[in-house]
Amino acid sequence: MTCDCGAPAGALGPCEAYFHAILAEEQGDPAMYAWHAPVVCAYFLQHPARGAQKYLDGQFRMLQLYVAEGLEALHRLSARQVAANKRGRTPPPIEGYDPLPQRAPGPFRAAFSGLPVSEGSFVADGPDAYGRRVLEIAEATVASWRA
Repeated sequence: MTCDCGAPAGALGPCEAYFHAILAEEQGDPAMYAWHAPVVCAYFLQHPARGAQKYLDGQFRMLQLYVAEGLEALHRLSARQVAANKRGRTPPPIEGYDPLPQRAPGPFRAAFSGLPVSEGSFVADGPDAYGRRVLEIAEATVASWRA
């Protein structure tokens, strides 16, 4: 079986099964939840037909910020965006990063279905190792869209 992003299915099945399992597990693990935003952005950028087209450009810019500046920079941006939303304002576009290309991405060198799962967990070897794997997926996603 092959996922719609082109990746082969993993032990849990296609990327969608991994995405849902990650979302479920991170609800009970604050250390894992720290990577929620890049996971969501990367998943929908690797599977654009499953996301809302109007958000893909912002997700692409967020993922670029994460790859370039790190998780803390992404958390600061997210906090500003949430604050703007709470005040009824639309957050401004993220400046300094490429807009989403108009063409579909090429193949991805890292996909969700390639994530290791041990004893039913993505963080069995610790949140830092999980974070490195999320970063690899984010880097692969940005690189494919830019290619």
